Amino acid sequence: MDRVAHGHHGEQQEVTVATTAPAPAQAGGLRQRKKARARAAIQACALRLFAERGYDETSIEEIAAAAEMSPSTIYRYFPTKPDLVIYDDLDQYLVRAFQTQPADRSAVQAMRGALRDAFGALAGEAFEVQRERERLMRTVPELRAAMLTELVRAMEMCTDLIAARTGRAADDEEIIALSGAVMGVSIAAWLREGFPGVKDQYVNRLDRALARLEDGFRL
Repeated sequence: MDRVAHGHHGEQQEVTVATTAPAPAQAGGLRQRKKARARAAIQACALRLFAERGYDETSIEEIAAAAEMSPSTIYRYFPTKPDLVIYDDLDQYLVRAFQTQPADRSAVQAMRGALRDAFGALAGEAFEVQRERERLMRTVPELRAAMLTELVRAMEMCTDLIAARTGRAADDEEIIALSGAVMGVSIAAWLREGFPGVKDQYVNRLDRALARLEDGFRL
């Protein structure tokens, strides 16, 4: 784990960037685990350099040198520079957590529980990685633009999960509307304040937003 200083407009802020990320609990064979470790190590190295030097000022070649790998190896794991920031393995935690929620919970209740479980699986260092990724995505124009594709993919995943849970088709208009609403309030909570210093603060804020959605936003 490394501590690096960064800030905006000359303000220095110390952040902690983990040099490793937690391996998914359901990781497969040795080859898959090696790939996961390599991907985590590359991303941690990239995030450290981005924090030290700035995103735009850091090249793939510099990341490769710091990671003691070739640029082609970096590109094999992360086809584009934005992927170094946008990629995370939270989806697999979230999917598993959602699918194991009690059957008597509504789709929104299940999503609330899944988000708590998924973020709860993050150790302290892993949450710091999420905070650093979030800082970059909020402040770097290239990354904000690249997030659009990721958000579309996340909404499609949300749609499929809710459809499977409810036994309805993924192209059902109500399923699409609900998944869009879930994503919408989640994005709004993130854009409003970002990740605070304490993991539970973010999870509680997101949970409150989803609770309002569940209640129907009686304004």
